[in-house]
Amino acid sequence: MSSLVPAPDGLVGGRFDVAAAKMLGVSRAKAAELIEAQQVRLLGRTVHKSSALLAGDVVEFDITEERHEAEPIADDMAIAYEDEDVVVVDKPVGVAAHASVGWAGPTVLGSLIGRGVHITSYGAPGRQGIVSRLDVGTSGLMLVCKSELAYKEMRRQFAQHEVVKIYHALVQGNLTEDRATVDAPIGRAKVSDFRFTITPAGKPAITHWDVLERFGKATLASVNLETGRTHQIRVHFSSIGHPLVGDAMYGANPVLGSKLGLDRQWLHAMRLEFRHPRTHVWTTVDSHYPPDLQHALDILCAERADHDSADRDHADRNRTGSDTAESHAQTV
Repeated sequence: MSSLVPAPDGLVGGRFDVAAAKMLGVSRAKAAELIEAQQVRLLGRTVHKSSALLAGDVVEFDITEERHEAEPIADDMAIAYEDEDVVVVDKPVGVAAHASVGWAGPTVLGSLIGRGVHITSYGAPGRQGIVSRLDVGTSGLMLVCKSELAYKEMRRQFAQHEVVKIYHALVQGNLTEDRATVDAPIGRAKVSDFRFTITPAGKPAITHWDVLERFGKATLASVNLETGRTHQIRVHFSSIGHPLVGDAMYGANPVLGSKLGLDRQWLHAMRLEFRHPRTHVWTTVDSHYPPDLQHALDILCAERADHDSADRDHADRNRTGSDTAESHAQTV
């Protein structure tokens, strides 16, 4: 089965083999081989690997991937919303958005297809229907397109930043402001292919946050992403000295994460708001905290309650001592 993908705006004007390599996540040499074999081509016109990709081009992929073992299915992945055009899943931690080199665990796409959910063929092979992703270690809401109409429209909405994406993040320390914005470009770190960092050479990235609850050693914040860069929330909070609790990759204290029972960053995609691709009705889908993140909050709430109780007892003892001293002075 072939897949069709509109030429990404950022790749228009470049060589076809370079664009195909980036879209597939393979080397340029491998992309050239696929173009030569006509497994990657442009719909409606004949081109070579060095031909320029033009605005309006549609890339057609016809690649058969060999799988020696069946991909595991995420049976605990709930569906938060579904109709003929889109499906919004509540992705558990430990589930990737789609298959990739080196990943042998369950994926959102594979699990949906394994359950018999129809997904559009639009999109790069192995990533069809996906217009926005969540990290393996991040849980919460993720939208996948079932129809061609939905893929084209939701891809546009995400690209134009029209979709409202609300996350809840537990960050280390006490944020000094109740609300603020981090506006700093993000790019791949030179020290590692897996890490990202603030860099002038990066892509624009804007993160808005509001404090929901304070625990002293940590702060729960509601985060609104204006852009959607890889690891954006994790990088931005780390850059202001408040890494996400449990996020050792970006400088979190492992002792605190372990104390709260976390083996991943405390980050959850809580809400998606978008205009329905077919009806144009504004649609809101909400999630709730998974058990591991709720457990961490419960521990912090209990510690705060104990601390408040101790403070009240201390205040009562001081007040009682003052009253006694005052009574003794009056008697004398």
